[in-house]
Amino acid sequence: MNERRFNRPPDRLRAPERLARLEVERVVDLCLEGIVVEQALDVGTGTGVFAEAFAARGIETTGIDVNPEMVAAASALVPVAQFVMAPAEAPPFPAGSFDLVFLGHVLHETDDARRALREARRLARARVAVLEWPYREEEIGPPLAHRLKAEDVKALATEVGFTAVETLPLSHMVLFRMEK
Repeated sequence: MNERRFNRPPDRLRAPERLARLEVERVVDLCLEGIVVEQALDVGTGTGVFAEAFAARGIETTGIDVNPEMVAAASALVPVAQFVMAPAEAPPFPAGSFDLVFLGHVLHETDDARRALREARRLARARVAVLEWPYREEEIGPPLAHRLKAEDVKALATEVGFTAVETLPLSHMVLFRMEK
């Protein structure tokens, strides 16, 4: 089992204090800013927090996760979206299937971040957005050794073919917007 993956009960992902730190509505606004999104993919969906927010905006939303408990929880909590068990590195969709591909707190958990970003780029028609923990020691979230430096995320994005990578610091997180 990957030691970087979230392995606590699904309900922890919807704790009120965690949701407040995520700034869900602000993140969704920033993900959608300047583009038209009809279909979105939420990679590493967990309990579907972001899938639910995208779907609430009228976006046809699909979520994937490697954990069957998370897929079941997301399916129960967000019946308006579709959820599939799949890893970020091998999503079962054809190229260009989604206007937006969103990876929320999952890139640092993947077995192969480069491949996950390459797959996200393959699937996205317009944008890939990556929400990650800032690279600093904090009491909440993963240990520093599991966090990604902003410059490393940008370098990976450039390496897999993104033409523009924007880093948007939030109150408690960092959002990367990547354009094809």
